[in-house]
Amino acid sequence: MVAEAARPAAGMVGVQLLFSVLNILIKLALNDGMDARVLVAYRFMFASVFLCPIAFFVERFAPAFLHTRPPLTKKVLLHLFLCGLFGFTVNQNLYVLAIKLTSATFVTAIANLTPAATFILVILTRLETLKLREPAGQAKFVGTLVGMGGAMLLTFYKGPEFKLLHRLPHPKLGHISEAHHSHPPSTSHQIVGSFLGIISCFSYATWLVIQAKVGEVYPCHYSIAAIVCFFGAIQSTIMAVCVQREMEQWRLGLNIRLYSSAYAGLIASGFAFPLLSWCLRKKGPLFIAVFSPLMLIFVAALSALLLDEALYLGSVLGSILIVGGLYLVLWGKAKEQAKVLKEDNLDHQRQRGELE
Repeated sequence: MVAEAARPAAGMVGVQLLFSVLNILIKLALNDGMDARVLVAYRFMFASVFLCPIAFFVERFAPAFLHTRPPLTKKVLLHLFLCGLFGFTVNQNLYVLAIKLTSATFVTAIANLTPAATFILVILTRLETLKLREPAGQAKFVGTLVGMGGAMLLTFYKGPEFKLLHRLPHPKLGHISEAHHSHPPSTSHQIVGSFLGIISCFSYATWLVIQAKVGEVYPCHYSIAAIVCFFGAIQSTIMAVCVQREMEQWRLGLNIRLYSSAYAGLIASGFAFPLLSWCLRKKGPLFIAVFSPLMLIFVAALSALLLDEALYLGSVLGSILIVGGLYLVLWGKAKEQAKVLKEDNLDHQRQRGELE
């Protein structure tokens, strides 16, 4: 019983570790000279080839889907196209470019602003109202401000370097040479990378809003993942071809470029996302979000060990503020959900009383 209850938590730790390794491999491929847009395009090509057959056989022949599969309408396809655009093409191109300009640790910290970005987006689009007189609304508002403040501190304050991780033994891997090691980003690159990272959070938040609506009318998760990856592959490839037409950039050999592209598509998209969906179905979105700071710890350690990245006081303080803001937003969201659940239970009890 205990082991069964611990599986979602163990699954989420595994997901965060898999995504952490992905960020390191992305940085290694970029340091090797691979174009960011080409890397994103290859990622979704690999993911589409992997997920499309799975979606076809699972949802066509599995008994659970034989009588519940709704029709794939033009409206659903349009929403899935937008999911591919905002959640994959725009989000991942901005995310990878931000890693190229800064570091894997820096962008991983910025990515924890996604709940705050989602909160801002739903307020601006009037999907929710800002309730500052309630503790939950106050927590979400303050958490958003704290997270954005952490992003600013992360961007504009460097501070002294932490030497602790550099004292640890650095493993020597065959495909990681001195040329692959990261160098401290310039101030201009850090500012631009921070801006791209924050915009990628808003793009991802847009995808979350659209995906939630699609999931209600078309609850076929394997098909959604496969179709969105397919659209993402087409969109990303068109974008990459427009900006990068040198065949040398598209050529893959037995090197870090192939390993990074294949890992991103087959493991991060093809394996980690279904595992993430399973944990989401078991425990819900708040449970998933609570584990996201683990990725920051994993990436910081792996970056210092494998990429020889320096860790500065500003990065640590900014990351602490961002994670603190994340948990404030999540606490406010949890309080709102608990209140809605309580009101629903009271309505249900009242209706039962009237029937009796």
